[in-house]
Amino acid sequence: MHFLEKASSFISKYMAVFVIAIAAVALFEPPSFKWAAPNITMLLGIVMFGMGMTLKLSDFKLVFQRPRDVFIGALAQFTIMPLLAYLLAKGFNLPPELAAGVILVGTCPGGTSSNVMTYLARGDVALSVSMTMTTTVLAPIVTPLLTWWLAGAWVDISLSAMMMSIVQVVILPIVAGLVLNSFFESQVQKFVKILPLISVIAIVLIAGGVVAVSSQKIMETGLLIMAVVMCHNLLGYGTGFLLAKALHMDIAKAKAVSIEVGMQNSGLATSLAMLHFGPAAAIPGAIFSVWHNISGSLAANYLSSRNSREKQEK
Repeated sequence: MHFLEKASSFISKYMAVFVIAIAAVALFEPPSFKWAAPNITMLLGIVMFGMGMTLKLSDFKLVFQRPRDVFIGALAQFTIMPLLAYLLAKGFNLPPELAAGVILVGTCPGGTSSNVMTYLARGDVALSVSMTMTTTVLAPIVTPLLTWWLAGAWVDISLSAMMMSIVQVVILPIVAGLVLNSFFESQVQKFVKILPLISVIAIVLIAGGVVAVSSQKIMETGLLIMAVVMCHNLLGYGTGFLLAKALHMDIAKAKAVSIEVGMQNSGLATSLAMLHFGPAAAIPGAIFSVWHNISGSLAANYLSSRNSREKQEK
């Protein structure tokens, strides 16, 4: 178990490196990871189940103890990123499937990686976790509605089918993990430290599967989509931070909102795209998954060092 815990810590620390490495292999040797593509939904369910196992019912109290902060964060999540995605899809004149994929990334809830990055940035971790939980719970309704509204001009969208997909892939696994942790907490806690290892392996396989089945399309449009994804993510960080400061939130809260807004549940976006729009629409989610772990680490290091400098100056 000690070896697995060390392996979990190591692979979590260098997650971005592993994702890039696997994506590169899948891009140039597609057969090596094509087998993962049909299992993307199951793999995301495993990640969400692991997230549920780290939660307790008491974790939801903060949502009601600090409703203003959580409301601002959730509202920023479901307005800034979807609108940025729509504007970028229009501005770069993306083909229908790629436009739908970018918008789907924007309409998804916050990703669990944001909680780790907020911790590293010395931000308000409790707020980050509450925002992730809130937007995830709202996702079965908000994500399909926003996607239908913003991407409906490019592709046909079934609201009911997408809602059911999110419930099955996200909500049910999280609830199952939460229930398991509630009734068997002592046993679950023995395995919590190795959950990041399982989650990272699943996320890496998701990225590898999508890249493998879309390798030709990525070769043709990779630089364009990379530019869109980078703009989407970085503008999300910046706009989220500015909004938080404009609403007079302190620096720790502003960091949490910034990172939470900029980092999406790209695994969910990838899974939904594969299920409802096709492999090409999953490309933005796969690239976002690679990029936002790199940018998140850089942002966390910058904000953390900035915090240290400000303390020294005082």
